[in-house]
Amino acid sequence: MSNSKARKHAKQTASHRIPCGFTPKDQYTSHPNISDYFGANVFDFNKMDSIPSALKERMIEVSQSGQQLSREHAEIIAKAVTIWATSNGATHFCHWFQPLTGGSAEKHDSFLSLNSEGKPINKLHVMQLIQGEPDASSFPHGGGRSTFEARGYTSWDISSPMFLQEGESGKILCIPTAFVSYTGEALDIKTGLLRSNAVLSAEVVKFLHQLGKSDVDKVTVNCGAEQEYFLIDKSYYHLRPDLVMAGCTLFGSLTNRNQQLNDHYFGKVPHRVLAFMQELDYELHRMGIPSKTRHNEVAPGQFEIAPIFSNANLSADHNQITMALIKDVAERHNFVALLHEKPFAGVNGSGKHLNWSMCDNTGRNLLSPGDRPESNYRFLAIVAIIIEAVHRHADAIRMSIAVHGNDHRLGGNEAPPGIISVFLGDTLTNIYQAIMSGKDFKSSDLGMIDLGANALVHVPKDNTDRNRTSPFAFTGNRFEFRACGSSQAIGFPLTVLNSAVAEVFHQSSDLLQGYLAQGMEQKQALLTLIKHWHKNSSAVVFNGDGYTDEWAKEAKKRKLPNIKSTPEALQILQDKNASKFMVDMGVFNFKELEMRFNVMLEHYNLHRQIEIRTLLDMVRQYVLPAAINYKGKLLTVVCNGQQAKIKTEVEKKLIDTLETLTTDLYLQHNKLQKLEDRWSDDQKVNGEMLANSALPMMRELASSCNQVESLIPDDLWGVPKYYDLLFIR
Repeated sequence: MSNSKARKHAKQTASHRIPCGFTPKDQYTSHPNISDYFGANVFDFNKMDSIPSALKERMIEVSQSGQQLSREHAEIIAKAVTIWATSNGATHFCHWFQPLTGGSAEKHDSFLSLNSEGKPINKLHVMQLIQGEPDASSFPHGGGRSTFEARGYTSWDISSPMFLQEGESGKILCIPTAFVSYTGEALDIKTGLLRSNAVLSAEVVKFLHQLGKSDVDKVTVNCGAEQEYFLIDKSYYHLRPDLVMAGCTLFGSLTNRNQQLNDHYFGKVPHRVLAFMQELDYELHRMGIPSKTRHNEVAPGQFEIAPIFSNANLSADHNQITMALIKDVAERHNFVALLHEKPFAGVNGSGKHLNWSMCDNTGRNLLSPGDRPESNYRFLAIVAIIIEAVHRHADAIRMSIAVHGNDHRLGGNEAPPGIISVFLGDTLTNIYQAIMSGKDFKSSDLGMIDLGANALVHVPKDNTDRNRTSPFAFTGNRFEFRACGSSQAIGFPLTVLNSAVAEVFHQSSDLLQGYLAQGMEQKQALLTLIKHWHKNSSAVVFNGDGYTDEWAKEAKKRKLPNIKSTPEALQILQDKNASKFMVDMGVFNFKELEMRFNVMLEHYNLHRQIEIRTLLDMVRQYVLPAAINYKGKLLTVVCNGQQAKIKTEVEKKLIDTLETLTTDLYLQHNKLQKLEDRWSDDQKVNGEMLANSALPMMRELASSCNQVESLIPDDLWGVPKYYDLLFIR
């Protein structure tokens, strides 16, 4: 079948799809209340009758304190989870971990064991629960070990619940684990996050104790990760090699109507998509993932899902599971889910907003301003500390969200710019300005917004608006880190942010102790601390439009970093002055940072090289042949016209235009292809070349492809167009 016929067949298939229903699993024959099946696939030791109450309390204590669980207690858990998992259809178990690939990894082992009599039994040995030994040499390690050094360890993360992963013919018990090398270096995303959670908790508790909050013994970092994604019909996917190889389209002519009318955003969800969303929610809820919100996003074919907040470690695990389930459920509905940050040029890309806050063990949200934020000095001090952390380590925070897909998106007037700044809103900004000038500030009663219509309920007004152009925005009782990429594992950005904030809390405790020792009252000590940090960090506060050129110029005056590309951002990991705070806080050592630099840079380079080679292949195999085919048809018309003595001026002009376009296209193709001869053994050299030379060439070549696509008749074009991908579902 020719490419054009295959595309026509795919369009017919896609346009005649009907929504797929689904049948709830287990004992459910109809859609029950969510509470009936929420967490059905999660091992909750608190609900297990076979686990003594004292051990349940001990499990909670261990998960919160980092203490060791005794072997005797682990034996009880291993037996209980074996009974639970096998009775629910599990045949295998695995240590589920998050290597530096950015995804998750697992190796399945059967529950099958033989007793002393040689009879088969189901058993999870206690050591199989606590520790595993995957082949560490085959995972990215950034030069942290030699190829022949294969030993690595996975260690059970008690704070994240075990869960069942479902296959077509059985289930697998997944045990969340950390992954470290034989010499103890973190080879994963989870280990650094757990360390940063612990150190931030310790530093904030110390700070609060200075303020007399002796009832606080733990602070939890909470996160809610909003996940954006695109859905395309499955019939188109394999007709676009760029989607298969790179996860995004490498060229494509934009449709006349795309997102400029804003009619897709929050619009009625298409029936097929709604059926997908309903099954996705069902699967997420069974996994104990509190999926809360779903809606159409800005671009056609783009959607979003968001959960209820949970602690950062659990939220990171949940987001990995969510991304996997989005892909799995989409396929069952004859969709392919695209998590790439920029799958389609010219329309909104996908991000992942990290809603970040801290809560103490008494239930207080430390970022809640209360009714009168101007007199809530503890809150104002904590926010000032966070602003200082973002200002001081803006380059490291920018580095934490540096991936190849995000380079297409950051600063593209659809996502926060690469300049890291903090949005506070008018109320908080005015409060800090009043404190700095020594004036009193009294917030006006925000009250209600009168909508001017009797039938409408009056809306309570928040103390801050939202700023969608800000990378790090205060949104009422939390900060929203808006720059994370949609395909990213959120554990690393959270780790860097936690570490930065922990460092400033550590210094703030010392400052506060000194102020109080001087005889200052607590209020005055906090005001002095607020002034100290705000004077130093106010340059990073920006409440305006982050998309404008004026802001880029202003940011330069304020000496804020404006990092354009991933290779540039990753240099922070090799700059010991810039990355030392993570070492000082005990989150990483310098060797682990070097490993991450090497892995992340290689990851960037490999993805760019795959994109280049795929684009070159598609130009040769699809674009140029289509252009030559059309030119041949036009030449036939011209020849026939000459024989019939009929004017063919239009056809001749089309041939001339096509000849100019294809010549330019071929020259650009050859120019990009020659870059391959310049690959170096030095990954830093490759990264700079790919970011600064190859990427602009790719965009130029894509633009020429788009011009050819716009000129060639639809029935001669074999690659699914943006019209097909974005609008037919």
